[in-house]
Amino acid sequence: MNTIEIHKLQGSLRLRLIELYHKANAGHIGCSLSCIDLMIGSLIQHKKPEDSFILSKGHAAAALYVCLNFTGEISDEELQSFYKNGTKLPAHPSAGHFKGIPFALGSLGHGLPIACGIAKAGKIQKSNALSYVLMSDGETNEGTTWEAAHFAVQNKLDNLLVLIDKNGLQAFGNTKDILGDTASGELMSAIGFEVLTVNGHNLEEIANGIENLKSSKNGKPKMVIGNTIKGKGISYMENKMEWHYLPMTEELYAKAKKELKSTYFA
Repeated sequence: MNTIEIHKLQGSLRLRLIELYHKANAGHIGCSLSCIDLMIGSLIQHKKPEDSFILSKGHAAAALYVCLNFTGEISDEELQSFYKNGTKLPAHPSAGHFKGIPFALGSLGHGLPIACGIAKAGKIQKSNALSYVLMSDGETNEGTTWEAAHFAVQNKLDNLLVLIDKNGLQAFGNTKDILGDTASGELMSAIGFEVLTVNGHNLEEIANGIENLKSSKNGKPKMVIGNTIKGKGISYMENKMEWHYLPMTEELYAKAKKELKSTYFA
């Protein structure tokens, strides 16, 4: 894809995402908009069929669903069932329906341990597959995250690639004010990860970061920390904690569509 096509992809997936949330009258919009570019860069642009991808921050499920719709795994008809009774696409991913969603996730702190297990199995099987996991920065507060991180270092899981959506906000405040900056490149490097920090909305930076880390077979687990903006692309949502929760009114939905079309398709 050229730069214009990539820019339009970022916009079209955002438009589809907010359409899902509007129809469902649901929240978790801001956190989905902050991580969707990291998801495009990994799940759409770099993931190979033999690789695995875990969305640990399960509350951003709609971002995962629109990406899997783009790759053809989730049909247009299935996508429209989001949040409805009997759906296979609930507010947090559920397992057993799609190859691209191998585990049910939502409770934070579980995705990295699972991804580490997949990476360890790959080492035992001498597989060339890569184990991707996308986490939130607030999620790095979890004890299970640190236990899994040390496991990855101890077992030399250089087939593990962790992406951190570092938007600086978590459920009830600024991440730095809750337990400090635990999604820190300095901290992760100190315990043994190979870390690159990128603009989490610049797909060229994300792509280059992933490529550089994939080619480095040095026994260190890999991490891309993406500096992101919660609600990216919609001015009234950007850097606003409340858009972790709020649904959109008709007026706000119309405003969001107008802004996204202006930004990504002008």
